[in-house]
Amino acid sequence: MKNRKLLSLALAGLLSLSLTACGGDDQTSTGDKVYKVGISQYVTHPALDDATEGFIAAMNDKLGEDGWEYDLQNAAEDPALCSTIAGTFVSDGVDLIMANATPALQAAAAATGDIPILGTSVTEYGVAFGVKDFSGTLGTNVSGTSDLAPLDQQAQMIQAWYPEAEKVGLLYCSNEDNSQYQVDAVQGYLEDMGYACKQYAFSDSNDIAAVCQAAAAESDVLYIPTDNAAASNSGIINNICQGVLPVFCGEEGICAGCGVATLSISYYDIGYKTGEMAAQILKGEAQVSEMAIQYAPEFVKKYNPALCQALNITAPEGYEAIRN
Repeated sequence: MKNRKLLSLALAGLLSLSLTACGGDDQTSTGDKVYKVGISQYVTHPALDDATEGFIAAMNDKLGEDGWEYDLQNAAEDPALCSTIAGTFVSDGVDLIMANATPALQAAAAATGDIPILGTSVTEYGVAFGVKDFSGTLGTNVSGTSDLAPLDQQAQMIQAWYPEAEKVGLLYCSNEDNSQYQVDAVQGYLEDMGYACKQYAFSDSNDIAAVCQAAAAESDVLYIPTDNAAASNSGIINNICQGVLPVFCGEEGICAGCGVATLSISYYDIGYKTGEMAAQILKGEAQVSEMAIQYAPEFVKKYNPALCQALNITAPEGYEAIRN
C-alpha cells in the first residue's frame, strides 16, 4: 500500500491484519494503473473499524496490493471535518471515495457529483438523501451498502425478553437522521405490541449522560439503534444502566459496550461487499449510478453474558454470546 495517512490509531492493528490477508485467488492485476481511493471514516468504534477493514481486504483481493493506494482519514465524530476531508479528496483527484457512516457519506456527496462514492455503515440511503419512496438505486454518483437489520425483529426481540415491561425508552443522537428513522420505526412496532414509548434524544457526548439518566429513571427497557454517537459513548451508557435496566441495541458493537442483546450484522462483511463494488467500478465493470444498495445477507441474535448476569437474566434460546 502507498500514501497511507492514518489518523485513527485504533485501526492500525486491524489494517495490519488486512495486509497479511491479501493475494487470494480473486486477486486481479490492474496493469500500470494504480487507483487512488479516499476513505473517510466518521468516527472510531468497532463497527466502523470492521467495515473499513473489510473494505481494504476486498480491495486487496480484487485489485492486488500494488493496484491501488488509499488515504484513510478519520473525522473524529465531527461533521464539519467530514466536509473538509471530502474536499481534500476531490482536490487530490481520487478515483473513488469510500464514506464510512452517514455524515461522511453526506459530506462526500455534497463535495462532488462526479467522483464515484460508495457508502457503508449507512442505515437508510433514502433517508440520508431525502428521497421519498426510495427504490434502492439513487441513480447518481452514490451507492453502497447498508447496516440496516430488520427493525420489526428488533422490536420483537424486546418483547421476547421482556413481555411484561410497560415503558420503553428510545435513546439516540438527534444529529443522525438514520437514528431518528430507526427509533420512529421501532417505536411504531412496540406501540402496536402495547408498550408505552418515549424518545430520548441527545445532541452529542456532552449531554448523553444527562439524557441517559433521565431515560433510565423513566423506563423499564432502553433501545438504542445503530447510532455512531451512542457507540462512541457506550461506556457512559453502561455506567448508568449496568445492573439497573436492560438495554437492547441495533448492532453488536454497542451491545458489547452497554447492552444485553442485539440483532446484528457483520460490519466486516458489508465493508467487504463495498470493496467488491468499488473494484467493479474502478475496473469499468459497473456504473455506480446503476448499482443498487446492498444489504447484509444474514442477521444474528446475540447477547452480552456479563450484562445479563448483572441483571440476573437468562437469554432465550437461539442467542449467541458476544465474545469480547
